[in-house]
Amino acid sequence: MKILETNRLILRKLSIEDADFMFELVNEPSWLHSIGDKGVKTLDDARDYILKGPIHSYKQFGFGLYLTELKQSRIPIGICGLIKRESLKDVDIGFAFLPSFWGNGYAYESASAVIGLAKNALVLNRIVGVTTLDNHSSIKVLEKLGLRFEQVIRLSENSSEVNLFARDL
Repeated sequence: MKILETNRLILRKLSIEDADFMFELVNEPSWLHSIGDKGVKTLDDARDYILKGPIHSYKQFGFGLYLTELKQSRIPIGICGLIKRESLKDVDIGFAFLPSFWGNGYAYESASAVIGLAKNALVLNRIVGVTTLDNHSSIKVLEKLGLRFEQVIRLSENSSEVNLFARDL
């Protein structure tokens, strides 16, 4: 189901039919370094990840991470959307793309549309973003979106430190 459309992209809800793509994305070295190992080692794991993550979030919160695909070809290139983490008061904007699609402005384009959704349809007052300390590309996107660095935090007691960025909507 299509949620958002931009000049070049379509953002739609993930389904278990997207397991092949999610398996590829979450096992990319860049994902493993910047987001972490989600334990997705098989296609069944990928389907389970989609069910327990994005699909559960759609049902519980009315939003989640969306598959981001090229409008013309419908080729999936990444994910972008909103995440409600137990450890954060505010909703978090997240995005990840296959490396072959980096450098084309897709993260900014999709995240801009998601921020519009957060502000206008979901009527959120504030949005946050988190990055690993060394993820300069994502930091650059968050800053271009108008989020500003607030502090270094830990999302859980045993997790690594991450940067917290925020923006009022």
